[in-house]
This record gives sequence, structure tokens and C-alpha cells, in this order.
Amino acid sequence: MSSYICGLDIGGTFTDCVLIDEHGDLTIAKSPSTPSDFAVGVLNAIERAAVKIGLSTPDLLDSINVLAHGTTVGTNTIIQRRGAKVGLITTKGHNDVIHIMRGSRGLAGQDIKLIVHIPESSKPKPLIPKRLIRGVSERVDCFGKIVVELNELEVETAIRELQDAGCDALAVCCLWSFLEPKHEQRIKAIAHKIAPEMYVTCSTDLAPKWGEYERTTAVALNAYIGPITVGYITRLDKQLKEMGYKPPLQITHCAGGTITVPKAQEAPLLTLDSGPVSGVTGSVFLGGLMGYPNVITTDLGGTSFDVGVIHNGSPVVSYKSTVNQYEYFLPKVDVQTLGTGGGSKVWIDQTTNSLRVGPNSAGADPGPVCYGKGGTTPTTTDADLVLGYLDPNNFAAGTIKLDHKAATEALQKIADELEMTLFELASGVATIAEFQMADLIRKVTVQKGLDPREFVVFAFGGAGPVHMGVAARELGVDKVIVPQGDTAAVWCAFGAASADILHVGEQAKIISSPFNLTEINKILNGLSLKGSQQLQSDGIEQAKHQFQYSLDMRHRGQINEVEVFIDSGILDEKALEALREKFVARYEQLYGRGSAMHDARLEIVTARCRSSALSLKPKLKEFSLTLEPLPADAKTGTRDIYWAEKQSVETTPIFNGYLFKPGNSAEGPCVVETETTSIVVHPKQEISMDTFRNFVINPNT
Repeated sequence: MSSYICGLDIGGTFTDCVLIDEHGDLTIAKSPSTPSDFAVGVLNAIERAAVKIGLSTPDLLDSINVLAHGTTVGTNTIIQRRGAKVGLITTKGHNDVIHIMRGSRGLAGQDIKLIVHIPESSKPKPLIPKRLIRGVSERVDCFGKIVVELNELEVETAIRELQDAGCDALAVCCLWSFLEPKHEQRIKAIAHKIAPEMYVTCSTDLAPKWGEYERTTAVALNAYIGPITVGYITRLDKQLKEMGYKPPLQITHCAGGTITVPKAQEAPLLTLDSGPVSGVTGSVFLGGLMGYPNVITTDLGGTSFDVGVIHNGSPVVSYKSTVNQYEYFLPKVDVQTLGTGGGSKVWIDQTTNSLRVGPNSAGADPGPVCYGKGGTTPTTTDADLVLGYLDPNNFAAGTIKLDHKAATEALQKIADELEMTLFELASGVATIAEFQMADLIRKVTVQKGLDPREFVVFAFGGAGPVHMGVAARELGVDKVIVPQGDTAAVWCAFGAASADILHVGEQAKIISSPFNLTEINKILNGLSLKGSQQLQSDGIEQAKHQFQYSLDMRHRGQINEVEVFIDSGILDEKALEALREKFVARYEQLYGRGSAMHDARLEIVTARCRSSALSLKPKLKEFSLTLEPLPADAKTGTRDIYWAEKQSVETTPIFNGYLFKPGNSAEGPCVVETETTSIVVHPKQEISMDTFRNFVINPNT
């Protein structure tokens, strides 16, 4: 019997499963997500994959060596506001931190209209109401010295009051605790003794960094999603074991790796955005095989457009995230999201009498008008159907019949109001969406000192291959790669299957130059020791442990920090001088040539260690390029499609993507179809299949 690597990803509409056997053969399966109990959808997806390869579900689970799972349970809990009732214990006198927020009033990441028109803005609904916040007597100063001992009697009283108030989760965040965690850990111990059923989380375990507000937000969010996320992961782990799965279940997280169930139970906040991040992880793996160190990842689904960046073989990361207007600190792969997807609503801005696309979405229910589920507002998908990009009888492998007439009528109403023809409007909708995507890609590259023309674009998600040819052409990108054909539609599940075990440890401490090498090395060694212990608890033998070190640095007196990577864990005088040179190079890449002050004093703010262990990797096959032309039967017919470049409807060839062989190519305009997506190739573009059986669009021929 074959052995398998399995990746799972829960989406808003479908739960995706990818199986990869020891020969590199891929099997994909999709099952409707089940929000009432996501585990049902997961098990259904596994069952469908088992049927495809002719095995029973228990036999398949017994044959899986690694099962990695990306979950949106935590994200949905926040969006639907159905999390735990959380109490907060903090330093007395600092009870209102989470309500005061920052000077931005919680506008980070919000619509520009709300930022410009302050009277229309508002703070988010409090994560924790003031009546459930308790301050206790204790104090650690800014040097990490305890100046007021913890009043344990006050702690006991606070816990009992919060317990009586119905709290089922407790967040603990004390002032300067990341320099001395003793008081937080003692509060946690007392809580476990008084209320053992209560979910308790400390900021020192989750976000040991500067920024009292951001740390408090992180620990509050972790407590808020904790009980529901932990309950789901625990149930799924138990069900899988009962059905025959033996190895430890791996959960993908936002830093781009996986963690075991116990770590996910301790820090469920790590699972937020783990799905989109897994798409970046899979692209790192495939890009490495193909020799592409610089990749822009684009995931276009029904609701959103997610963009990540891989530079020099590593994903670009961030250390501040935003959810529901709340900012928090957590190391994560930087994935930026735009409210432009297949379900983005088309509307008219009455102020300017201009056409708009998104950010509001029709979602999966009722969805686009053409779905026939009661939707009345046209969407990007309706425009794609009217233009001819989509086959109404072969959408989602024929499981959904699209209503062309309804989509046409809905779009015609808007066209009439704007005094446009139907095709002009539909083409305008697609173009607006594509240019919005290009603008987001510029933002995540140019604003980080990167030139998008030096990258290739990976287009995945159900709608990515439909629109990315135009967006890439607008950016001047040379290649758009649709990874592994129809696997592109489940690429985040593939990424989960290719992720390594990863723990990210941080320690915040300001060290000014001239640097004390002994002090820096002591911190780095301490972080690597902690990471090694975490990997050992995951069952990874020490010989397989890998470490990557970095320091967040800045000019003394400034606030702009730059992450500088260290080649080894031990610094000497020579390595220290190289560190300054790396800082200057990265600083000037971000802020412009000549912006760094070469002789100024520097500060180290945060030390970081990424502790990892390589997991089993998919063995993707590489094929030889054929010299034979595309088989005649690959052309399945023609369809009338409106092409904006020609401003006319043309009879356009349609190809069966499964009949392409490595080396085959076709000139645009054309559409290449698989069961899960349509690859739209515009005039003066070309599509081909490479040696790894990826489709490659050349957008600038």
C-alpha cells in the first residue's frame, strides 16, 4: 500500500484535501465546509479523497505519514463574534489599555473613507467589557526588576469574581511582564487552582514584546478564540486517531510552518490567517524546485484577493497584525488582503456616478446572480460569465449550472444607468478588479523596496487564473504560473502538506551600540535552547533541529525597525561589523539610498530565533519537454468571448487542460479549462506547460 502526505484547508465554501503519494502523484478532493462542526467537512473531504484512490477512509488514514491541517475556526469565531466570555487581569491602574487603544482610534487597516472622515469612524466593539477587567497590585519596572510584589489575595478575589460573572476564559497581561514573567505565571497558577476548567493565557507565553496595548490585544484575542478552537482541534485529533491515523496531527500557523496539537491549544491565535499563509508556504516549496527565488503569490477566491511575497527564497514577514480594527504583535507571513474576489459586488458610486467593484461581497450564499440562489446584485463572476470567460455548463466540474440570462439582466441594469453597452460594462468590471489587484501587488512590493518586474507571479485559488494575466501585464511581470494545473484551486491545502514544523521565539530588550557581544549571544543561545526544547517535545530528534537567527535593529532615537538576519547563532567582532552593513543595506532598500546614517549609534530591539525541523516533502515529478505540437483533440470547441483589447466579440478556442503535455503551448486569445478553474489567455499572450506540469502564461508577448 502506498504512503501519503495529506494537506487540509478549510475555506468559507469548501474544505480542500490534497494527497501526495511517495511517487509524487497528487489527488485532490473538495467537500462543502460545515460551519456547525468543521470536523464533519474535514472528514468528508478525506473520505472523498479516499474514494478517488480506491481506499476506505480508515485504510487511507493508516497510510498517511503526515497530516497537516489549516483551520479557519479561530478567524470565523472572531468574525461571527461567538467567542468565549473573557476576563482580563492586569496591573492595577492600567485596566483601560484595551479600550483606549492607540491614537489611530482603531482605524488601522480600515477603509480610507473612515480615516479621512473621522466623524464617520468608530472604535470596534470592546473585546472585553470594563466590568470584566480587574487590576491587581504588582509592578515590574522597565528594567525587569520587581518593585511591587504580586498581591495574591487580590488575584484570588479577582479570579473568583470573574468566575462568578460567567467567564470561561482568562487573559493575563501585566506591565513590563515580558522582562520578568514571574507575576503572570503565578496568576496563571492560581487561576488553574481556583478555576481549573477556565482557559488561561498569558502575554509572556504569546507575545513577549514591547507595546502594552498590542500585547493586551493579542492575549485577549487568544483567550477569546481559545475554548472554541481548542475544542475543535481536540475533537478532530481524537476522531482521526479513532479512525486509524497514528502520527501527531500538525496544525498550520501564521508564521508559515506547523505546530502540534498541544502548542495550538496553548496559542490558537497562531492559527489566524494560516490558510492564506499556507498558499505562500506551498509556493516557497515549488519556487525552490523551479529555481524561482522571487515569487508574488496571488490567491483569488470568492470573497478576497490575498497577496504574499517571497524574496530570495523566503517569505516576507510582518510582526504586527490587525483583526477587526484590533492590532496585535505576532510573527506572521505578511499576506495582504483586498476585498476583490469572484463574489465582489458591482455597484455605482452615486457621488461620482462611477463604476465600483467590491469591497462588499455576495459570499457563497446567496452568491453571484448566476448561481441562482437569490442573489440580485451582480458580481465579478457574473461579469466573467457574460464576457464568456466561464462555461455556464462546466463550472466547478459541472456541479454548478450558471444562469447566463440572470447575470446578463443584472449587469444590463447597471449598464443602462451608466449609458454603456453590456460588454463595455462587463469588461469594465473585470478591468477594475484586475487593476485593483495590480495596485495591491505594487503596495506589497514597491513599498518594501522590491521591483515586481523581478518576480514571477503564482496564480491560484478558483479565480486567480481567470484574471491574473491582465494584472501581471499591468505590472510588467514576465511569467504567471498556475501551479500544478487544477491543484491551483486547492493550493493552500498543498502548502499545508509541504510545511515544516516551526516555532518562532522572541525576546525584547534594547541594547545600544557599541554592542556587548556576550549579552547578545546569551540571548540568542537562550532562544535556541527554548526552541530546541519545543522541538524535542514535538518528538523531533536533536540532530534534525535547525535554527535561524535575526535581530530587529534601528537607529538610536528612531522608531523604524529593520530585521537583520544573522548567518550563525554566535556573533564575533567580524560578524558584528557585517551586521551593521546588512542593517544599512536593508534600511536603504526600504527608505531610499542615502537614508541610513552610517556612523550613528544603533539599537537592537528584539532578538528572534526560528526553530524548525524539515518535514516530509512532496516529491513532484519533473518531465521532459515534448517536441510534439498540442494534440488536436485538446481543443474541445469554441466560445464567443468579448476581448477588451479588440473591443469585440470573437470566436475563441477552448482547450482541455488535462491534454496538455510539458512543452505544449497555445497562443491567445484562448481559454484552458480544468475541473476547478478556467485559465484565460488574452490576445498577444501565450500559455504553455513546463516540466513540472505547471501552466505558464507569458503576459507580454
